[in-house]
Amino acid sequence: MPSAQTRYAVDPETVKSFDTEQLRKHFHVGDLFADDEIQLVYSHYDRLILGSAVPKSGPLMLDRVPETGTATFLERREMAALNLGDTGTIEVEGESHTLEKGEVLYIGMGSGPVTMSGGRFYLLSAPAHRACPTKLIKLADARRVELGARETANERVIIQFLHPDVCESCQLLMGYTQFAPGSIWNTMPAHVHDRRMEAYLYFDIPDDQRVFHFMGKPDETRHIVMANEEAVISPPWSIHCGAGTSSYTFCWAMAGDNVDFTDMDMVAMEDLR
Repeated sequence: MPSAQTRYAVDPETVKSFDTEQLRKHFHVGDLFADDEIQLVYSHYDRLILGSAVPKSGPLMLDRVPETGTATFLERREMAALNLGDTGTIEVEGESHTLEKGEVLYIGMGSGPVTMSGGRFYLLSAPAHRACPTKLIKLADARRVELGARETANERVIIQFLHPDVCESCQLLMGYTQFAPGSIWNTMPAHVHDRRMEAYLYFDIPDDQRVFHFMGKPDETRHIVMANEEAVISPPWSIHCGAGTSSYTFCWAMAGDNVDFTDMDMVAMEDLR
């Protein structure tokens, strides 16, 4: 039975006093992927759970997690699984779904146990108050938004999976952003959305490269250094952007009051400190 590490919410005034170690303790998620294990982190920001499943030697089942206080993990939750590895399968309610690398399976509330085989899965889950149909989202079915320019080092494509135009969900939004070679910046100008928290997983980063993730109130910014396949929890009051020493990809996920992807409060460049 997997259990979840708990991360409690912290207010921005308290964060002002944090040193690097304390910032990482509360917001950075390292060592997330381990062979033949399901690992989960329960954030008290909008009760989002992020985690992984690496069924290398055999299938792994996600069923009961004590920290949710329910008989099964998905009794009052919805979930998304992103495959970061070779071809994998996920069985839900007797139906098997095959995921190639970069594809996503959405699993609705009340679906019961989830069995994962092969692949390398990044997991995201949020509380739900209604059941939505389980759906496999292929790369060809995702919504693509191309943004940025080579001149500003932010040429990128946003690939949206859990988005109202692609897949119905209760409150979970999710997708990932890929950068063109030579581009490193996301997302400038920065923004906040006090109505929704967010989590990032940085991946496709060479082992000897890093991403500097920026967080904090717009006038009190901090940074956390991120390596490949490490995640960061972004509070609703915080900006969330970054720059890498090479190109990279990051998975973004949001939960909160609504599923309006464009619900953002933009921050002017001159207001950043």
